[in-house]
Amino acid sequence: MKIHSIFLNSQFLVLVFVVTILHRVSVDSVSALCELTFKDKNRVYYYSLASPLRKFPHGILSEDGFYKVAANGTVLWFQLCGSMIFNHDPPMCIDCKDCGGPSRCGMACSALVSNKIEGYPVCTTLGHSSSTLIDVLDKESPHMGAIVKMTNNDPKHNCSLSVSVICNTKEVQGPQKLKTVGLCDYTTELKHPLGCAKIISSNGNGLGWFGTFVIIILCLFGGYLLAGGVYRYFFLHVRGIDLPWIFIFLTFQIIPNLEFWASLPHKIQSLYLSLMRRFRGPSQGYRNSYSPVNF
Repeated sequence: MKIHSIFLNSQFLVLVFVVTILHRVSVDSVSALCELTFKDKNRVYYYSLASPLRKFPHGILSEDGFYKVAANGTVLWFQLCGSMIFNHDPPMCIDCKDCGGPSRCGMACSALVSNKIEGYPVCTTLGHSSSTLIDVLDKESPHMGAIVKMTNNDPKHNCSLSVSVICNTKEVQGPQKLKTVGLCDYTTELKHPLGCAKIISSNGNGLGWFGTFVIIILCLFGGYLLAGGVYRYFFLHVRGIDLPWIFIFLTFQIIPNLEFWASLPHKIQSLYLSLMRRFRGPSQGYRNSYSPVNF
């Protein structure tokens, strides 16, 4: 009985380990599929449509497992950055062999469209996860958003779907319009915060975090000297040497905490000598209080 329980526990641990690895691989593949880096002059625009946000833990992926849009009797289902999952309202149409078959229609592709032919809804696959490409929506204005294109390289039905992901930081708006270009090329759009790119400086033209930090410190120090000088001159009536008022802030008497700044070099020197003694030990010319003295 004990041996049997140990065997079951080992099987359970192996199962958890395998599921964790598969989940990690699937997440990484989705993230790589929906990432784009676009360089424009001295800036780099970075898109990551599958990155989780506070309000959208699944990124741009629909929490229902699919997006749906219809127009003029045509119904289209799609999922960005992955395959569709139907827990409700599955596609009810004929000819779904390359997208899951009749029993799992829509579950093996990223985009599927249904058109009525002779009164019957007929399905056509528009794309798979492996054929998904992402590009900038407008190269002249990269901040506008990205475009995701899925294709089906079937010789009989060379169809595609292009989804424009427009940058909108305030709200999310699903697809509402569906356009047909040619025989079976479709376009739609949605608005999402993940359509907004992160801007990264390149070619060393940016200051970086250290340069920005130094500039902030210098500005704060300059503001401190200016405010302290004004206070000491106009309120405490401290005067320096007789100079025109334009050069009044160049005098040493109005600098705030002048005693501290004057003693600062001596304090730094004393601290340096103390650290040197601590790490090097007593020098030859140094004699402690317990050394013998010859009279």
